[in-house]
Amino acid sequence: MPYIRATMANAKTDPNYKVVAENRRARYDYAIEDDIECGIILHGSEVKALREGGANIAESYANVEEGELWLINSYIPPYEQAKTFRHEERRKRKLLVSRKELARLWSDTQRKGMTLVPLVLYFNHKGIAKLKIGIAKGKKNQDKRATEAKRDWQRQKARLLRHGE
Repeated sequence: MPYIRATMANAKTDPNYKVVAENRRARYDYAIEDDIECGIILHGSEVKALREGGANIAESYANVEEGELWLINSYIPPYEQAKTFRHEERRKRKLLVSRKELARLWSDTQRKGMTLVPLVLYFNHKGIAKLKIGIAKGKKNQDKRATEAKRDWQRQKARLLRHGE
């Protein structure tokens, strides 16, 4: 994790780093245990459309199928300037991870019943599109309520400390 934090700290100063899409609801619906950065195979017009913005990964998920990792149901808007070589907006996109990570993801999803949830789609400091996937377990309603109560208490505590002093 220290490398990711250092990268995130430099993100403000780095001109190439850009968050394209974020799944903010994932941390509410799932208990994220670990995350992995992986590459994503895109067609030419998809890269330009991502740079313009408007992508959505909120309804998408990742899955290991036939020894490969796929991003399913992600939305990348059409690129208007691409006349002849347009891309399909909701196609399956292949994700790139090492064999070791792929084996671990497969065992987590098949044996432990975990879910692979996309968290952030971004361009890294080299300008390459990356996707951060969380290995997660679904929360029950009572867990969601407990998380919300804890967040409210932290907010209220901060407000009391700010006005109390």
